Amino acid sequence: MASRIVILPGDGIGPEISAAARELLDRLGPFQLEERMVGGTSIDAHGTALTGEVLDSCRNSDAVLLAAVGGPKWDAAVAADPAAPRPEQGLLGLRKGLGLFANLRPVRPSRALLDASPLKRDRIEGTDLLVVRELTGGIYFGDSGRDGDSAHDDCAYTVGEIERIARVGFRSARRGVTSVDKANVLETSRLWRETVSRVHEEEFAGVALDHLLVDNAAMQLVSRPTRFDVILTENLFGDILSDEAAMLTGSLGMLPSASIGASGPGLFEPVHGSAPDIAGTGRANPLAMFGSVALMLRHGLGMESAAAGVESAIDRALEDGLRTADLGGEATTEDATRAVLANL
Repeated sequence: MASRIVILPGDGIGPEISAAARELLDRLGPFQLEERMVGGTSIDAHGTALTGEVLDSCRNSDAVLLAAVGGPKWDAAVAADPAAPRPEQGLLGLRKGLGLFANLRPVRPSRALLDASPLKRDRIEGTDLLVVRELTGGIYFGDSGRDGDSAHDDCAYTVGEIERIARVGFRSARRGVTSVDKANVLETSRLWRETVSRVHEEEFAGVALDHLLVDNAAMQLVSRPTRFDVILTENLFGDILSDEAAMLTGSLGMLPSASIGASGPGLFEPVHGSAPDIAGTGRANPLAMFGSVALMLRHGLGMESAAAGVESAIDRALEDGLRTADLGGEATTEDATRAVLANL
């Protein structure tokens, strides 16, 4: 039977890049494609960023492809009423409802874009790394609050949470794993380092492992990015480092991601935001969305050959001169879609 994919266009440029992704999937299919609301559009229609019906549909799928959520319209509503629903709650609800605890962000600059990065070519040439970020623990999910003129955000991790993300990192490694923490200051980081080291010793002794403090890791990402294979880290550090790593590719609009759990469908999405300033203009870069389709084919549907074909088509289109506005060119969303499809 054809794999069932739920597509969540969301907000801003989401519908435009989702339409481009549907064209790509139609070439690669057959797939059963089902489109649903999430984020701000869902708030407008249903008063919530993620309905139970949509979550159930995602749970019953083989994979979920999300474009983007958020925008100033809903930011203004939250500013006026902090209790108002936020589009980002849809994304967090999907992660929780689907049991997704590992976020994978590959960073591999296309040879055609080596000069588009703010870093010199000789710094980034040969970079091919994967950020493995824990998604369900840490400061984003700890207790938080305000009391008068003070506020707190608590960071907490359990051994079980660290063990399962460590296994994802070690299984993803080709050359080795760099575990990133702040063990010289934080107790949660000391637990992180101890647990990762034990999992390595007991289960993955044949994989190289080193540890870096997060400030050192941030420096080495821009000074020696080719030293990294897999960067394994917790939620907050992974959020920051993966966006820093994105600039190695020349544009945040080039970076795809995958969120996976122990079982069930994964969630695949570009790292960039909803870009409301260019929504509806036809200038959105769909390449990160296409890269997310490739990750979905590889990690969600077990279609490695098709995934490699999509990635090759993206590289060839860039080598032929394709440049969208964020890459310093004038190609439209339609131009980029045609260029990639022509190279499949």
